[in-house]
Amino acid sequence: MPAVLFVCTANQCRSPMAEALFRRQLAQERPGEDWRVASAGVWAREDIPALPAARAVLRERGLDLGAHRSRRVEQVDLAAFDLVLTMEQGQKEALRAAFPSLAGRIYMLSEMSGPARNVVDPVGGSTLDFSSTAGEIERLLQEGFERIVELAAEPYIQP
Repeated sequence: MPAVLFVCTANQCRSPMAEALFRRQLAQERPGEDWRVASAGVWAREDIPALPAARAVLRERGLDLGAHRSRRVEQVDLAAFDLVLTMEQGQKEALRAAFPSLAGRIYMLSEMSGPARNVVDPVGGSTLDFSSTAGEIERLLQEGFERIVELAAEPYIQP
């Protein structure tokens, strides 16, 4: 079963939104396939709900983050994921340094559809900022969907 992990800073906004949006996309574009999709944060506190603004903007898109609880990357078995997608360059670098044997599985989400660029963290911003970030994540997932599927499905051979 292919497995994808989305990673941001605190696992309360961007990565939970990416997880929910990607699950929906999989259900629409690859119905009946069995995937493992999860999220975590590189500097997250454990068991914190998604931010209210993140829940609100996803609710507008027909998705529910009400059951989400944050978790730290250290609490996740990274080796169990075929692909790890970060929201920022610094997160990618931190994970590659902490897990060098898995470095070839770790990319930025934006790299799935074009040049690397950070997904803006809307924390501290308005609901409109959260909506803009959700829209950007949704676009990146749509544009990079085939590459995500391809990378998650191919066997990873450690260097």
